Amino acid sequence: MVPIREIERSGAPGGAMLGFGLGGFVLAAWLFTESRVAAAPAMAGLGLVVVVAALIAIGGLVMVNPNEAVVLQLFGKYVGTIKVSGLRWVNPIVTKRRVSVRVVSWGSPELKVNDKDGNPIEIGCIVVFKVRDTAQAIFQVDDYAAFVRLQAEASLRNLASRHPYDGDDEGLSLRRNTTEMASELKEEIQSHLGPVGVDVVDAKISHLAYAPEIAHAMLQRQQAQAVIAARTRIVEGAVTMVQLALKHLSDQKIVELDEERKAQMVSNLLVVLCSERSAQPVVNSGTIYQ
Repeated sequence: MVPIREIERSGAPGGAMLGFGLGGFVLAAWLFTESRVAAAPAMAGLGLVVVVAALIAIGGLVMVNPNEAVVLQLFGKYVGTIKVSGLRWVNPIVTKRRVSVRVVSWGSPELKVNDKDGNPIEIGCIVVFKVRDTAQAIFQVDDYAAFVRLQAEASLRNLASRHPYDGDDEGLSLRRNTTEMASELKEEIQSHLGPVGVDVVDAKISHLAYAPEIAHAMLQRQQAQAVIAARTRIVEGAVTMVQLALKHLSDQKIVELDEERKAQMVSNLLVVLCSERSAQPVVNSGTIYQ
């Protein structure tokens, strides 16, 4: 492809040319009227010349809205871009094409892909972009908006295939490392859009879920992991409490326990502290004689 870079043009102020064109029409009308009254063909010819000049003045006017650019072509050749908002005047024979330089937000559909572990997941993203170079956006690709959408979907699929949905604590995952995933997605999309004059302002994952066919199984796995983590914390806490209890009994010399009694006490305390149900103590009231 032939490299194209944006050339900024300002054009001439359009207000003066608009006044010239309207005044030319008024003058031409007066000349045509006087030529009939005075039977002077020369005045009619002059009126025709004035009309042509007025048409040239009016035909070159172009209105440029805020955050909008007008790309100019002369006989198929790119000659510049007007970004100055307001009424401007350019060569009336140039071709004018409007391009929005506003920030555009696009949300992808929910894509079904496989993550790094091979699990089918549903994922979607939101991409915010704007046109940086109007010449590249118009002439380097056929439709820059469609190009952005396709590249964003392809980058999102690549991102999902490189990372697991919910990995371990050491590696990055799609669910836990949202900031890193957004940065990586933005960089990959921008690497494809740079040559076409489009900048990615922001990109982030908007939807992330397991595919319906494995969602129930993955939910059970997550619940099991949560139960294991909770029981691990409970056991750690119970062991700490048993150590404190034995230490206080020994330091304050409340009771002297041999190794067998200590083992029994540890067993009883762990059962009480780690049990999912409330403990029901058995009180030894002594021996009953009949």
